[in-house]
Amino acid sequence: MSENQNIIIYQNNEGGVNVEVKLLDDNLWLSLNQIAELFGRDKSVISRHLSNIFKEEELDRDSVVAFFATTAQDAKTYQVEHFNLDAIISVGYRVNSKRGTQFRRWSSQVLKDHLQKGYSINRLGLDNLKIKELQQSIELLSHTLLQQELVSDMGQEILTIITKYSKTWDTLLCYDEDRLQQSNEKKDDLIELNYLDVIEAITHFKSDQIKKHESSSLFGNLKDNQLEAILGNICQTFDSQPLYNTHIERATHLLYFVIKDHPFSDGNKRIGCLLFLMYLYKADLKHIVPENNSLIAMALLVAESNPLHKDLIIQLVMRLIT
Repeated sequence: MSENQNIIIYQNNEGGVNVEVKLLDDNLWLSLNQIAELFGRDKSVISRHLSNIFKEEELDRDSVVAFFATTAQDAKTYQVEHFNLDAIISVGYRVNSKRGTQFRRWSSQVLKDHLQKGYSINRLGLDNLKIKELQQSIELLSHTLLQQELVSDMGQEILTIITKYSKTWDTLLCYDEDRLQQSNEKKDDLIELNYLDVIEAITHFKSDQIKKHESSSLFGNLKDNQLEAILGNICQTFDSQPLYNTHIERATHLLYFVIKDHPFSDGNKRIGCLLFLMYLYKADLKHIVPENNSLIAMALLVAESNPLHKDLIIQLVMRLIT
């Protein structure tokens, strides 16, 4: 790993976090201690999340870990393990930390500035890169279907839906011009899913799945308090304003967080779809509920996506259902 690196100071909005971030090889790197400081969690908690990320093969350890020479307080130099932005963001999703959102936005801007100013990449090059990333993200579903041998009649229909969508010039143009986000002018009133109602729905769903011999007793078993945190997260506010403005935006984030954060021992994709539908129904949006095949396509797309592409995936799902 090259040692040609820059050090950038990250400070959060409240000023309570001050971290020296390594910028190297077009990526950002933090040590375990720094990630713990960033998210305000004990080092053992961060270490456990990272272990689970690698164990569940969400990320490949060799691709996101590097060792850098670091001078300690005893004036000696040690090779210290660091984790790149993919790993940092994956941990951020699991701890559901507002600090994680702040850091993700800051890091995205840092890398953008680094690419544009540090290497003088011209606008055409950036545009082509954006379009390529968009197409790769959509084509990821095709790869998933092939890998899981799902290219039956249903699988072919899903491929058709996603492939046609990914090749619309309107979508590429919107992404190219950073207009893929929905307008912030519309704001829906906050609607929350009651935690006990959700648990009851999952219990019935589990019973039905077991009767059909489509699930084991592990299906729907909660891990810690992650589900409750996710339900609170989609309805959180900042400066008395909702973090997510519309019902569709909240429902989509709910789908994403349940699938990516793995709050259950088994069945996260199916339960994510269930809660997604529950939210749309409660918001009286039954008319935009996607068909089964489309919902399966979106769930697989979320599951196989890179956490670094979260905002892109969220916007694509929102556009698909609207």
